[in-house]
Amino acid sequence: MEKAEQQGDSMNTTEDKPVTEAPVQDEATEAAEPAAPKKIHVEVAYALPHKQVIIPLQVEPGTTLEQAVALSGIVKQFPEIDLSINKVGIFSKLSKRDAVLREHDRVEIYRKLIADPKKVRKERAAQGKKMKKGGGEERAEKG
Repeated sequence: MEKAEQQGDSMNTTEDKPVTEAPVQDEATEAAEPAAPKKIHVEVAYALPHKQVIIPLQVEPGTTLEQAVALSGIVKQFPEIDLSINKVGIFSKLSKRDAVLREHDRVEIYRKLIADPKKVRKERAAQGKKMKKGGGEERAEKG
């Protein structure tokens, strides 16, 4: 039995070493790999009546909406863009300039509208009602 106990002790001793050493090596390996964080893909979009631009970017995680606009260089193409005046959003939803972007977000820069959409809708509705009441030629009844 003494031999079995000695073998058991030596087995426990040899088994303990790899168990304690292996995780340390794995942690060191894992710590070395994330040194280069994976970049995320986003787009920056701006549209005028005659021209639309979507600029794809790869940015670091934690990049803000405002940083993405700056990185895109879109202000060089459209100097009229002023983020202190123009509203911005992500996928048609107004957002703050310090909003942190996520994978596949589309940053949109909005410009002032030429016409008030509510006013235009009311005008169209008024025209539609007028056309329904008096629009079209009178039909001749077949007899």
